[in-house]
Amino acid sequence: LEPGQTAIADGHVVADGLVFLGIAAISDPVRADVPEAVGEVLNAGVKIKIVTGDTPGTAKEIGRQIGTWKTGDTERNIITGPGFEATDTGSEIATGPEIAAMTDDELRRRVEDLKIIARARPLDKKRLVEALQAHNEVVAVTGDGTNDAPALKAAHVGLSMGDGTSVAKEASDITIIDNSFSSIVRAVMWGRSLYKNIQRFLLFQLTVNVAACLLVLCGSFIGAESPLTVTQMLWVNLIMDTFGAMALASLPPSRSVMLDKPRDRRASILTRPMIAELTSVGFIFFALTFGFYWLFCHSDVTSLPQMLTATVGPLTPETPYEMTLLFSIFVWTHFWYMFNSRAFETGKSIFALKMSRGFWTIVAVIVSGQLFITEIAYEFFNVSPMIHTLDWRFNPSGTLDLVIIIAASSAVVWVREAYRLIFRRNNDGYKRG
Repeated sequence: LEPGQTAIADGHVVADGLVFLGIAAISDPVRADVPEAVGEVLNAGVKIKIVTGDTPGTAKEIGRQIGTWKTGDTERNIITGPGFEATDTGSEIATGPEIAAMTDDELRRRVEDLKIIARARPLDKKRLVEALQAHNEVVAVTGDGTNDAPALKAAHVGLSMGDGTSVAKEASDITIIDNSFSSIVRAVMWGRSLYKNIQRFLLFQLTVNVAACLLVLCGSFIGAESPLTVTQMLWVNLIMDTFGAMALASLPPSRSVMLDKPRDRRASILTRPMIAELTSVGFIFFALTFGFYWLFCHSDVTSLPQMLTATVGPLTPETPYEMTLLFSIFVWTHFWYMFNSRAFETGKSIFALKMSRGFWTIVAVIVSGQLFITEIAYEFFNVSPMIHTLDWRFNPSGTLDLVIIIAASSAVVWVREAYRLIFRRNNDGYKRG
């Protein structure tokens, strides 16, 4: 420009003889992993809402790139904060009244349709959280700035960024160290998998409880000794509470849980299929063990093959070996049921499921512990050895009984596999029809 010449006046270029050199623009591209991660979260039934200080046009383009803003979306799916417009002097004035003019009731009626809140202020983000919570939604908020603190604090789960401000981190529940949206996907997968593991443990625990309580209760009505002694019940509880929890809680997360729909936060952790299975299977296990207990109390059984020709007579106390047989039948039956609990609601074969090293470690501990009880510490548990006699000679009859019990109780697994195949085949035939 010539000295004293004005370049811009009244918002227009008025200078003459200018030479165009070029245009500079700044772009903040979406991270490469975000679209895939967003798609996985959307498939999992999680809704994503973009809250930004950018203009509506910029926000829509970002939403389009990550997959939240679809072709069929309309202006009902986007809202602005107070709205701003640039003036000739470069400052901004408030123009749009949208979210600022809305009452809380109006916002609650529209909040489910919203996908983008542009030109948002800190309190707009907080109002959005409260409106979603009024619909009984579980709300997670991400943020890294001081102005995100109110929303992070109000949300059920506040997620701050690793490079965010200390105020945001203090207001949040979780800090994402790598600032990656993929970490949120992994958190959802781990949370759902852990919930499934807790359900499987409860299924296993309550099924054992149903069978054990009914057996001891009904056994006391017969008038003979208790079917399971105190020390035997302690071992059963150790398998059920401690080892069962460790085995089923150590299962690795599965990406299949990302295909499940979000559950109602008010729903009971005991679902109808769980209640149906634990009551039916628990009663079957009770009926099986109680049948053996009744036979042992009314006949003299020295081995399982001999039981087929045993004569039923008056009530007599159980012999130590009969108590061993009943205790072994009860433990080994529920041991195999632990594998069924692992496969509960997976729709897959037990043999196709991935078991963790911790699960197999617990399996080895239970097997070793059961053999230790019956073969080494038998006096403490009021049983007699099966593999050897009391003078430590090999007992072929007792060994055969142990093999029969282990093999026969494994029918728990095979029945489940047969039921799965039949049920799946029926479903496939229904779909084809």
